[in-house]
Formats: sequence, structure tokens, C-alpha cells
Amino acid sequence: MQWSWKRIPAEYLVANVKLYQGGKIARRKGFMHVKKGRIEQVGAGEAGREGLPVLDGRGLVCAPGLIDMHVHFREPGQEEKETIATGSLAAACGGFTSVVTMPNTEPAIDHSGMVRYVVDRGKEAGLCRVFPTGAISKGRRGEQLCEYGEMVSAGAVGFTDDGSPVTDGNLMANALKFARVLDVPIISHAEDLSIIGGGVMHAGYWSARLGLPGMARASEDSATFRDIELARATGGHLHIAHVSTRGAVDIIRRAKQDGVRVTAEATPHHFSLDHARCRDYSPLFKMNPPLREPEDVEAVAAGLADGVIDCIATDHAPHTATQKEYQFDQAPFGVIGLETAFAVGVTYLVKSGVMDLGRLLELMTERPAGVLGLPYGRLEEGAVADFTLLDPDFTWTVRADSFRSRSRNSSYLGETLTGKAGATFLRGRLTWRDEEVLADDPAPRRGA
Repeated sequence: MQWSWKRIPAEYLVANVKLYQGGKIARRKGFMHVKKGRIEQVGAGEAGREGLPVLDGRGLVCAPGLIDMHVHFREPGQEEKETIATGSLAAACGGFTSVVTMPNTEPAIDHSGMVRYVVDRGKEAGLCRVFPTGAISKGRRGEQLCEYGEMVSAGAVGFTDDGSPVTDGNLMANALKFARVLDVPIISHAEDLSIIGGGVMHAGYWSARLGLPGMARASEDSATFRDIELARATGGHLHIAHVSTRGAVDIIRRAKQDGVRVTAEATPHHFSLDHARCRDYSPLFKMNPPLREPEDVEAVAAGLADGVIDCIATDHAPHTATQKEYQFDQAPFGVIGLETAFAVGVTYLVKSGVMDLGRLLELMTERPAGVLGLPYGRLEEGAVADFTLLDPDFTWTVRADSFRSRSRNSSYLGETLTGKAGATFLRGRLTWRDEEVLADDPAPRRGA
């Protein structure tokens, strides 16, 4: 029997779906048996269980809930941009069931009480799992280490001063040593401030033509090299955030070959867009790291395809409409990405032939879970039923009024993308349903 989306039973079957498991999408349609928030069974063909309610997946891809290990939810302190609740809704809309928040809030997440605040607010929202990171240094000032043990006990899954680099090499080395004992990563915002100066976009042809101060690749490359050498010396787990240069990709590749414990992430905008997008002075293309040159975009995409870069993370960075209407050099850095990430991956990586859909999903599920040591990102018996139904062929146009995020500062406004989440489930409970992808009629409508 079929069941209503409005009332999800405690036990049901998800049938007629293409299951994603272990980097591959099954050619034959299969099913998943969900009971009390856990996966009882996954298999090919028909389930063969009479009497259980059945959700017809309509041939969509059934994948683990997507995991984003780099988001900014702005709470506390800047709730006008995003709250933990509105950010969680945006995550569910994008197919995400787990997100990792950055600590550059006001005040910073730099002690256990603040970590518990984020955890509690995430549970109150109840739309996705919210895992906070704590600041590396108190107040993110780069002067004194925080109490890592207390923050890990409160729920922190790593440490970073993201938004600002740790300029003191000795402090960064000590952070790596302490984090190694706790078995959590130190996440590096790899940037040398002495090199970028007052740069607002990539230093190259377009910055010169537009008359804007540039941010040289050397800033990211040199900082990436320094932090990797500190990880080599200490044995700590270093994770490089938002890789954007071909040089950084090469540095990370060599370090991995040498056995250094380093992982890395790349954002959708850095594998899809280049600095020519800034030619009209639109702050919707202003982010840090900046959009680079086409060869950097290609290197980042290739690094994702061959495993040098471990996962895709959005660096979801909401700002108010007023702030993003400032002149380019005065507007804040950052763009949102939770609701477009899967579609950008399909459009720019899968349809272009850089990788197949299975690899894309691996980069957005299993790989980030592995970086953080989280027990999610897989569809297997006994696992928590965090999953999403994805339509990789659904074509839609990005519109400002369609976002569930409190902010609208997307680099893809007006662009036609392919791929969308039809429904998202957390512990077997529906958190999001897209009315266009999963229309009431048997054949899903295509968006306009």
C-alpha cells in the first residue's frame, strides 16, 4: 500500500530506486527497508514484504544524506543573515542531513558552552545533524589556544579559525599536537595575509582590467605548504579548506604521496567558475579564496576526480541583500551554496565528463564522513536512515525567491542547472520534499 507524505510511518519500504553504495549506483532498481529510524535491509529488485507501507521512489537515486563539512550559519550574532534553523532548512532542501558549522560567529565558538549552544540549537531545529567546530585560538585572534578537550566533549568535531589564517606557526604546530591526541582535524584557512594585502579578487588579467587589488595564488600556496610541513612534523591531521589553486593541489598531492596526514576540500564555485565572472563588478562573485583562472578551476576538478582533494564542501556563507549590493571592493566575501551544490556538481563535473555520478556522491557522502570520523554517509543494514532521493536529470533555473536560506547571495542566480533533491530524510523522518521533483502525478514534472 502507498502512504501519504504528510504522515510517515515508523516502518516502511522505499521501492523503485537506484541505490548508491560504495561509490557506485546500481543499474538495477532496488529497495530499502526502514524501521524506527534505521535501515533494516537494502537490496536489488522487489522487497517481498507484504503489508508494509511503500514509498515509490519513481526511479530516483537513493543516496545517503549528503554531508557538508564547511558551512556558516551565523548564529549567534548575525541572525539577520542566517540562523541555525534557517540554515538547517536550506541543508535539507539541498539533500544534506549533516553539516559542520564554522566558529567565526559573534562571539566566536571558542569554549564548550558555545559548542553546546550550537549542538542544542541544531537539535531544536531537527532538520539535519549540526556538528560544530571550535576555534583554534581564543576569540580567533591567533594568540592563545582554546580548551580543546572540553570542546570535543561538548560535541566539537574539529578546530579552525576559518575566515582568518593562523599566522603564528608555533601556535599552529601546538594545535596540531593537541588535536592529534583527541583524534580530530585542524582545519586550515590557508592564506598569507602579508601577500594578499588588501586584495578583493584574484590577481590576474581581470583584476588589472577592472582596477581592483588582487589576491595572488602565492598567498594560498605558501600557507598550504607551511601548514603541511607542520602536519608532517607533528603527525597531526591537517585538513585544508576551500582549495582554489593549481599550486595547492600539487602541494597536497606530493604531501599525500609522502604519507603526511592531510585531507582537503573544494567548493562548487571553485570547480565551476573562474575570475572572468567578476567582469561586471558583481559582489555575487566575491569570495575568499577568490575565483581563480581557468587552469585553477580545471586543476581543482581534476583533484576531486583523482582523490587528491577528498570531498566537496560548500563554504555556505550567507549575507544580507544590502551587504551584497555594496560596491565590489566594499562588499563582504562569501556566497551561499547548500541548495545548489548537488546541481552544480552534476552540471559541471558529471555532465562535462570529469567524473561519474557515483564519484560525485562519494565526494559528498562517504568521503567527508571519513575525514571527520562520522558514522554516516552509507546505506547499509543497521545504519541510521539518513538518506535523500535525488533526480540527476531534473533541470531547473536558480531563482532568488526559491531559496530556503535566509540569504540570497548565490553565484548561480538565473543559471539553468541539472540535478535536484526530491526528498530528504533524517532518521527515517521526512525533512524536505520538493513539490516539483516529486509532483503528485506519477511522472515528475521538470522545473522551469
